[in-house]
Amino acid sequence: MSKNPYESDELLQQYLIFHYANAEEQFPYAFGAVDALGFPQRCVSEGLDAALLPDAPRALDLGCSVGRSTFELARKCREVIGIDYSQAFIDAANRMKTQGLHPAWRLDEGSATTLLDLKVDAAIDPNRVHFEQGDAQHIREDIGQFDVVIACNLICRLPEPMRLLQRLSRLLKPGGQLLITTPFSWLEAYTPSENWLGDGAEDSFAGLRSALEPSFELQKQWDMPFLIREHARKFQYSIAQASRWVRN
Repeated sequence: MSKNPYESDELLQQYLIFHYANAEEQFPYAFGAVDALGFPQRCVSEGLDAALLPDAPRALDLGCSVGRSTFELARKCREVIGIDYSQAFIDAANRMKTQGLHPAWRLDEGSATTLLDLKVDAAIDPNRVHFEQGDAQHIREDIGQFDVVIACNLICRLPEPMRLLQRLSRLLKPGGQLLITTPFSWLEAYTPSENWLGDGAEDSFAGLRSALEPSFELQKQWDMPFLIREHARKFQYSIAQASRWVRN
């Protein structure tokens, strides 16, 4: 495998903006793509069924990137652990936790940039959140069990996604919720084709379902657009397939 691209400063700035910039800072246009903003927040607000949560729930955010969805989980959960493979992303998330803000350079055009001071909602208790660098395929054995596990846009960036999928039943308590979002953007650079889900990605969701059942019951499946800004006139518009499962 080549060097992790998610350690680059360019992607760090992009993902800080993707997670924390407001709608106007990300997409200052009155047409198109507005429905794709706020993806890390929507992963929690659309994905979590609050009625199913026990008292003082514990949550795990796998592939947490720079941490917005981890903080959003802390609105509902007493303890949240965010894990990402990128040390640069984890360092940024920890800065958000300790300082409540993080500067980011937004690329506008050519070499023109705008410095943004990005912030975490002051209503969120940062003491509920813990970030650590780690590999979702090799989660530490002493991490315990959770009432909520989310893995947003992670599955198709793992060399061996089945390693994670086979571990999930041990990470979640019975009745616990699992949220997975993925655009199923299989690339050999991240995942060897023999490890693509669903018969070489002929039907990736069928492969995902086969890996999770019978330990999990599918509760809900839907589409979630998301938008990543590259510069003022170029954006990545993608559609993740989202699904919520309950541990049997």
